[in-house]
Amino acid sequence: MTLSAAPGAAAARTAPSVVVCDDEPDLRATVAEYLSINGYAVTEADGGPALRALIESGPVDLVVLDLRMPGEDGLSLARHLRETGDVAIVMLTAAGETIDRIVGLEMGADDYLAKPVDLRELLARVKAVLRRRGAGPAAASAPVPADGRAPSVVSFGRCRLDLDAHRLYGPDGTEIPLTSMEFDLLKAFAENPNRVLSRDRLLDLAHNRDWEPFDRSIDVRVTRIRKKIEEDPAKPQVLKTVRGAGYIFVPTGA
Repeated sequence: MTLSAAPGAAAARTAPSVVVCDDEPDLRATVAEYLSINGYAVTEADGGPALRALIESGPVDLVVLDLRMPGEDGLSLARHLRETGDVAIVMLTAAGETIDRIVGLEMGADDYLAKPVDLRELLARVKAVLRRRGAGPAAASAPVPADGRAPSVVSFGRCRLDLDAHRLYGPDGTEIPLTSMEFDLLKAFAENPNRVLSRDRLLDLAHNRDWEPFDRSIDVRVTRIRKKIEEDPAKPQVLKTVRGAGYIFVPTGA
């Protein structure tokens, strides 16, 4: 089990904590070094046991997770991460493996990249995911909104979405974990109430044009969101399906 810190990680205690989990030593070291140079506190893990140990030993903001690894694969690890916490996940998949991408999204990955990895694109994805999740000391101290009357707070059925803090709150004020894609979709709906939005339009609004509309990413995400905001996800009243057209956000839930 390999578990090591990348150069510069120890000095960046206040930097977002990132784990690079991949069984390829050269790729793992290259990615870790690049992210470390760009200001992240990076630790390497060569597989499931090392990753689990890191998650248990302290807070981790994001995991760059390879899908295809010997032993416990990335899908199993992604499921574990989602069941035990709220760590952001950027998954690495084989080029052209659409089914892997779909299953990865269903397991709760925030974003994905196909191998071979472009380091500049990976950095941009990591920044975007952490920004949308509000990772960092300033975001962690963001106050829970007292009510839904502020312009930055939008009611989604029984829940409230704070657009500034990038957080979703339940009826009792408890924060409900969101992936970055889920937040982007909720924000798109919040800015377009009572309007039918096609899957393609939702991809545009969520700034994810590289997520192809026919790969079910939108449908998967809407299903997950409904489980968080609807009284009865099987009979949605807030995010409704418009057959053959897309989805519509009904603020009143009527």
